[in-house]
Amino acid sequence: MALGDDYCATAVQTMDEGPGTDEGPGTEEGPGTAKDQELRTKDQKPLFSTRLPSNLAPNRLTQALVQRRAAGPPIIDLTESNPTRAGFVYPPDLLAPMADPRGLVYVPQPLGALAARRAVADDYERRGAHVSPDHIVLTSGTSEAYSLLFKVLCDPSDNVLVPRPSYPLFEHLTRLDAVATRPYDLEYSHAWSIDLDSVERAFSERTRAVLVVHPNNPTGSFMKAHEFDRLADLCAAHQAAIIVDEVFADYELKPGTGRAGPILATRDALVFSLGGLSKAIGLPQVKLGWIAVGGPEAAVQGAIGRLEVANDAYLTVSTPAQLSAPTLLRAGADVRRQIRARVAGNYAQLLQQAERAPACRVLDTEGGWYAVLHVPSFGSEEDLVLDLLINDGVLVHPGYFFDFARESYLIVSLLAPEVSFSQGISLTLRHFTCTTGPA
Repeated sequence: MALGDDYCATAVQTMDEGPGTDEGPGTEEGPGTAKDQELRTKDQKPLFSTRLPSNLAPNRLTQALVQRRAAGPPIIDLTESNPTRAGFVYPPDLLAPMADPRGLVYVPQPLGALAARRAVADDYERRGAHVSPDHIVLTSGTSEAYSLLFKVLCDPSDNVLVPRPSYPLFEHLTRLDAVATRPYDLEYSHAWSIDLDSVERAFSERTRAVLVVHPNNPTGSFMKAHEFDRLADLCAAHQAAIIVDEVFADYELKPGTGRAGPILATRDALVFSLGGLSKAIGLPQVKLGWIAVGGPEAAVQGAIGRLEVANDAYLTVSTPAQLSAPTLLRAGADVRRQIRARVAGNYAQLLQQAERAPACRVLDTEGGWYAVLHVPSFGSEEDLVLDLLINDGVLVHPGYFFDFARESYLIVSLLAPEVSFSQGISLTLRHFTCTTGPA
C-alpha cells in the first residue's frame, strides 16, 4: 500500500519508531526539531509543508537493512510485494502491445480511452460484476485513484474513515491531500470482522467517505455482505461515499466466506471500486489503474463529471498503457494464475510449519498476498524484527507498521519464492521453539 504500488518495500524505509506517532511514518521525533528549525525563514514560518514529515532520518530497521546489504550476506525478504521480482515467468512479449504505433499520436481523454475502459469493464464481468465503461475512469495507479477521490469528495480538513489494522499508505495519501483520518476497528475472533459500532462512532459532520480494503491488507479479510449493507446505510445517512480497494480481489484463499457480492450494484450509497494491473496481472511498471463508480444514478453522474475535471488537470495515464490494456488484461491471466498458486502454496506451508510451533498462531486469512503471525512477546516488535534481520537474515514487517493495537504480530508476504519462503518461516518460528534446528 509506496509507497504506491510497491508500498511494502518503501514501508521498510519509512517505518516509524512505534505505534501512536502523530508525525507520520519514518519519523523519530516530532515537529520543532533542530533540523526543522534550520529550515525556517526569517519570519519563523516553516519552509516546507507539514503534509510531509519534518524529520526524514532513517530508523533503526532501515539502518540495519542497509548495513546487512552492504556487508553482503543474503537476505530472505518476506516483505516482497513486487511480483516482477518474485520469480514468476512472464511471457517475453507480454509488453509488446505497448509498442503499438498508434501511441505516436497523443489524443488526451480525461476519463481514459474508451477501448481501455471497455476492457476494464470486461474484467469486472470476469469477476461477476457489471459496470458500464461510461462509469470507469482510468488512473496511473491506485494511489492516484485515492488522491483523485479525495479531491472530488473532500475539502481541506474533512475526514475519511480508515480501517485499523490496514494499509500504511492511507496516512501518507490523506495528509498529502490535506484530509484527516478517523479509524474504525477490525476485530479478530477466529476470523476478522468489521466492528460496525466503531464505524458508526467514527462518523462526524466532516466525514466524506469510508475506506475499505477488500480483502484487507494485511489481515486478508473480505468485507461480508451484511457489513457492506450496514456501511451503505451509514454512508447514505451521512451523505458519505464508500471507497473499496479491490486490488487483491482475484486472490481468494478461502472460497465460501460470505464475501460481499458485486458492490457496484448497490443503489443505496455512492460507491467507488479501485483496481489496477499492478495486482491483477502483476505489472506494476505499466502504471494503469482505474476507478469504477456505482450507486444512485444522479450521484454517479455527479462523481464522473467531477472526476473528469480533476483528471483533466493531470492526464497521467500514458497512451501506450491505454492502447495495450485490452491485450494485457487477456494475456496477463497466466501471470495471475502463477501468483494465485504461489500465494496458496506459501499459505499452506505457513500453516504446516506453524503447527510445529505451538506458541505461534497464524491468523485466519481469506485472501490477498499477506499473512499475519501472532507470536509471543519477549520484547518489542522492533527488537524482534531487528534480531531476525541481523542474526538470521530474514526481513519481516512488525505489526505496528499496519497499526495493530498491541504486540506482537509479524506480517509476511506470501509472494516470495517457495524455497525462500519456507526457509524464512522456519528461521522465524525457530525463535519461539525450544529447539535450535529448523522449526
